[in-house]
Amino acid sequence: MQKQDRALQGLEDPDSSVRLRAAMAVGTTPDPSYVGKLVERSAVEPEFYVRDMLTWALTRHPAAMTVPELLGELRSARTQARSQALHTLSKIGDRRAWPEITPELLADADDEVARSAWRAAVVLVPEADKAELAAALSAQLGRGERETQLSLSRALVALGEAMLPALRAAMTHQNPRVRAHAIATEKLLRDPDAGFAFAIEEAKRVVALGGASKEE
Repeated sequence: MQKQDRALQGLEDPDSSVRLRAAMAVGTTPDPSYVGKLVERSAVEPEFYVRDMLTWALTRHPAAMTVPELLGELRSARTQARSQALHTLSKIGDRRAWPEITPELLADADDEVARSAWRAAVVLVPEADKAELAAALSAQLGRGERETQLSLSRALVALGEAMLPALRAAMTHQNPRVRAHAIATEKLLRDPDAGFAFAIEEAKRVVALGGASKEE
């Protein structure tokens, strides 16, 4: 009990290196009583590398225990709680979480939450729902700055051929920003090694010239 108490107390230590070691210890010796605290700490932990270790520690526990706790976080008012829960669900990969990846999360006003939702969605989506997910993701084309746009393009590309109808519809969208993002995403699908910066700039030129795609 004392060892357990020390580990849980370590997750609250002011020193991030102590919190990191505590999260590692909890993941190394999983215990059902740790789960709630790990999820709670994930929602407020300021350091990325500690959050990553908290996620790893959660993946070391049975999904039957972690997934329900994480799903509860998806309704939190705290953006980090939602984002980190989505990230951890994507690492666990339990498809029972799929119904909770709602359209509201996919379109969350916070870019980090939305990006986490996109990544989780493409991991958890059943094959039969890929086209519907592609339509929901395509509705976000043109959103945000380059990092957010790249995240969305990668999520769409991960859906493979299932995303093509929605993507091609977006390539004729009246908004030139949406068209350019859709064209750049198509280029990444055809050439995964292409840099996104190059793809988006080329796509902007295509849009400016009134074209849509070089795809035959």
